[in-house]
Amino acid sequence: MPTGAQIAERTGCSLRLIFERFADLDQLGLAAIDHIIGLGLSTPVGDRAAGDRQSRLKFQVETRARICETWLPLWRVVVRHQDDGDAVKARIQMVREAVLARLRLMYRPELSVLSETERAHMLMALESLTDFEAWGRMRGQYGLSFEAACDVWINMIDRLLPPTPAASQDLVVSAS
Repeated sequence: MPTGAQIAERTGCSLRLIFERFADLDQLGLAAIDHIIGLGLSTPVGDRAAGDRQSRLKFQVETRARICETWLPLWRVVVRHQDDGDAVKARIQMVREAVLARLRLMYRPELSVLSETERAHMLMALESLTDFEAWGRMRGQYGLSFEAACDVWINMIDRLLPPTPAASQDLVVSAS
C-alpha cells in the first residue's frame, strides 16, 4: 500500500488536501473502490445482451477480460484487506453480485432452460471461471496473451452452457 505522501505525489496534490477530504487512508481506499465499482456497474459500450450466442460470448468475455486486466492489482489489494472490516467485505460482495447479475443477463436464454438449482450452480461455475484470479493465472502463471486467455474463456463458457433454446435464436434472427 502506498503511503499518504506517495499518493499525494502521484496525484499531484498536497498531503493536506488528501486528509481534508478523507479521514484516513482507509477512507481514501474505500472511495477508490467505490469509484471503480461505479465504473464497473455501468452498461458496457456496444452491449450485446440481445445478440446471438457467439456475439454475447465474445462481448461478455472481452468486457470481463478488460475489467480484469485493468483492475486485478487493485482487486488483490482489496481482497487482502477483506478482514479489515465490514465495509470492505460489503464492497467485495457488491462486485461479486454485479458479476453474477451480468452473467444472468448475458446468458439468460441458456440459463432459462435450467432448473433453479442447476442455474445457481451454473452461475457459480461461470463466476468462478471468470473471476479476477482466474484471469491473473491465465495471464501471469500460464503466460497467455490477452486474446488467447479470452479464447479459453469463450471456449469453456460455450462448453458449460446448455444449448441456446430455439425460441431465443428465432428472436435474434427476426430482430436482425
